[in-house]
Amino acid sequence: MKKNAKIYIAGHLGMVGSAIHRNLIGQGFSNFVLRTLEELDLTRQQAVEDFFEKERPEYVILAAAKVGGIHANNVYRAQFIYENLQIQNNIIHQSYLTGVKKLLFLGSSCIYPKNAPQPLKEEYLLTGLLESTNEPYAIAKIAGIKMCESYTRQYGYNFISVMPTNLYGPNDNYNLETSHVLPAIIRKVHLAHCLEKNDWQTIRKDLNKRPIESINGNSTDQEITNILNKYGILANLPTSQLANFPTSQLTNLPTSITLWGTGKVFREFMHVDDMASACAKVMEDVSIDDLINIDKSQITTFLNIGTGIDQTITDLVQVIKKIIGFEGEISYDHTKPDGTYRKLLDVSRLQKLGFKPKYSLEGGIENVYKRYLEDQ
Repeated sequence: MKKNAKIYIAGHLGMVGSAIHRNLIGQGFSNFVLRTLEELDLTRQQAVEDFFEKERPEYVILAAAKVGGIHANNVYRAQFIYENLQIQNNIIHQSYLTGVKKLLFLGSSCIYPKNAPQPLKEEYLLTGLLESTNEPYAIAKIAGIKMCESYTRQYGYNFISVMPTNLYGPNDNYNLETSHVLPAIIRKVHLAHCLEKNDWQTIRKDLNKRPIESINGNSTDQEITNILNKYGILANLPTSQLANFPTSQLTNLPTSITLWGTGKVFREFMHVDDMASACAKVMEDVSIDDLINIDKSQITTFLNIGTGIDQTITDLVQVIKKIIGFEGEISYDHTKPDGTYRKLLDVSRLQKLGFKPKYSLEGGIENVYKRYLEDQ
């Protein structure tokens, strides 16, 4: 891509889109066409058609999506499949109609079958049943992959899909109702550590920045305690004390956190800035032919993006506890779903393209938590 090429990033304010935007700016690209959700509803076909006819971008990065953690995916199933299909269909088709030179579609590692062999190779797509809790989202993403592949095969366009692993980083979603596992644990451990220190000023600042349901920093002590308890952040005191305490008189509270599932499932995590670097490399240097030619035994038109390293949720929690300084206990609610037991990506094809991530897991979480505190 030339530095003055006109680039449309759909979802430029989200964690993924903003990371790619930052990366490209850092490389000297400057001709971006951007729209907020209020300015352009990507689920509306006519609105997207009018936008593409007017702006005529040369390159498109499709990072816009309705996303969420295991709870949100399982509860809002209709919204996840409908909105994501609409967004993808509109943008990919209009990219074809207006002659976009290259399109990058951002998918998800949840596209792979629940019981596929580990690590997950690109060739395992559509070889088994999906994890039920996020099936609607996964089906939408699979449709996006196949749509890009079909437009490429029929019309000769360069529409490439990449499948990132679990991502975290700047502009992540810390809403405990909808967030993914890593940001949810960071926030829970942070709030529990504040409770442990009886630091109610910081708790209130956190809730003013990111209310939980309708509870913010102006709520009563009891309302705040109740909402923290609801989300598994517990001060281990008798109910009678919790109901009547003046918070200023409590110090060094014995505090615990309850998390969903067993803690035994494995997850791979990648800092979103590393993912953005990989996407920028694909946009600039990789074509469909390159992907096919990496390994003749795997004729696929999409690419896994990850670190190739995973760990259990229990081990992840220990890393986060150490970084934040929380000394309380962690327990697990086995009545809640774990999701897929393991979904480690095979990133050998990405490595053959010469890409290596910058951040270790601990270094990446330290970076993210520092920014979280600065953003209070």
